[in-house]
Order: sequence, then C-alpha cells, then structure tokens
Amino acid sequence: MNWGKLLFGFDGRMSRKAFWLITLAMVIVSVILNVVALAPLMAAASSGDPAAMEGVSMPVWVWIIFIPMIWISIAMYVKRFHDQDRSGWFTLMALVPILNFVALIMAGFIAGTPGPNRFGEAPMA
Repeated sequence: MNWGKLLFGFDGRMSRKAFWLITLAMVIVSVILNVVALAPLMAAASSGDPAAMEGVSMPVWVWIIFIPMIWISIAMYVKRFHDQDRSGWFTLMALVPILNFVALIMAGFIAGTPGPNRFGEAPMA
C-alpha cells in the first residue's frame, strides 16, 4: 500500500472503511493538537490579566500540521466520490454550510459502485 498516494493523491477510489479510519485518525490528531496548542492560550485567558494575552498565539508548527490534513481531507472526499462514480467536484459541497453534511453522508455512508468504474478498480474493503 502506497500511503503517499492513499493520503495525498486524487486518483483512484477509496472504501468507506478507509475513509472512516483516516477520518478518525485525523480527528484524534486534531484534538491532541488543539489541546496542546491552546493550553497556553487558555492559561493566559484564565489568568484574568489582559496583558497576559499579548504575544500568545497559535504556534506555527500547528499550521504546518493542519495544512496537510486539509489536503488529505480533500483527497479522501474526491476518492470517495470517485468510488461512487461521481466527479471529484462534488467535494466542493463540503465548503457550503448545510451541504457539507450532505457531502459527509454521501462520502461516508453511500456504497461505491461494485467492480471497476471510470476511476479504476474497486478498492479493497
């Protein structure tokens, strides 16, 4: 299995199981990053001293991790829609409020087309 192609590539198809496992992993990483990165902000805010908030911001390393996670999310949605023999452009629904839930339901719960389709062979479950 080529992890680079799986996580960062836009070609091919992805199973629902892989979609949910990667989504779960990214949620866990996001929660850990938020707890670690926001701890200094929360400590400064709870001190009651407005001067304590000066100079406290989100560390750069958090952004360095979040940007690839956004790319991975887009790639996963594109491949899930490919699995359903839909265009990857359906991923744009995730940018629109309310439609983002529709995109999640479509990507996460609707089965892909059985056998090969125009985007490649069926992914392994």
